[in-house]
Amino acid sequence: MAIQHFPLKLVSRRMLAPSVGHYTFVRDDGEPLDFVPGQFIQVHFRYADGTPTKRSYSLATVHDHALGPGEAVEIAVSYVPGGAATALFEGLEPGDRVDASGPFGRFCLMPNDRNPRYLLIATGTGVTPYRSMLPQLEALIRERDLRVVLLFGARTPAELLYGEEFYAFAARHPRNFRFVPCFSRELPAEPHPDVRHGYVQQFLDEFAPNPQEDVAYLCGNPNMVDACFEALKGHGLPVAQIRREKYVSSK
Repeated sequence: MAIQHFPLKLVSRRMLAPSVGHYTFVRDDGEPLDFVPGQFIQVHFRYADGTPTKRSYSLATVHDHALGPGEAVEIAVSYVPGGAATALFEGLEPGDRVDASGPFGRFCLMPNDRNPRYLLIATGTGVTPYRSMLPQLEALIRERDLRVVLLFGARTPAELLYGEEFYAFAARHPRNFRFVPCFSRELPAEPHPDVRHGYVQQFLDEFAPNPQEDVAYLCGNPNMVDACFEALKGHGLPVAQIRREKYVSSK
């Protein structure tokens, strides 16, 4: 899949959490963005002194051609106090444009996988690629009765990005998809039975990772990724069955 440079025009923005925005763009050249769920784009801009820079954002897009020319390009942006990219995104209004390139990355479901179960593990905006994967997962559930566990770490219920969408997907596929939010600071007033209090890595053992059945994906905070990587290896998963992507905030 060729790397392209293209202009993006903002269609809409909304807050997912107190410090995370969801941005919906279309390509302003009228072309679709051909990508594999799990990949990311880079947004190019300049610092105040004119120095060029860029930031990477996983695609949250669930394939949808409803927006007309150019397929939707959706990303989740964490706001970092004092961050140059934060200033850029907070200042964007519908109709404004940014320059981007992509798609990049290999944090994708592999077409040759035949594992009975995926363990998808994330913190913060690291859950973004899993939203994009939902149509693929639904197809695999239908085709080969795939099972999926999504462990998602957030500090509070207000920071459970795309939580309603994951709960809805779990309700549609109760036997095959389990959504397990792990809150480190504050629980919901009326927690769902699958809610846990603590960090995602504390609850891996509960799901009995098995090298004969599981492929695991880890995305988000580097400390979480490293801790879960070691825990999964401890359960016997070979490195080839543990796919990782670390998110590091940058100013």
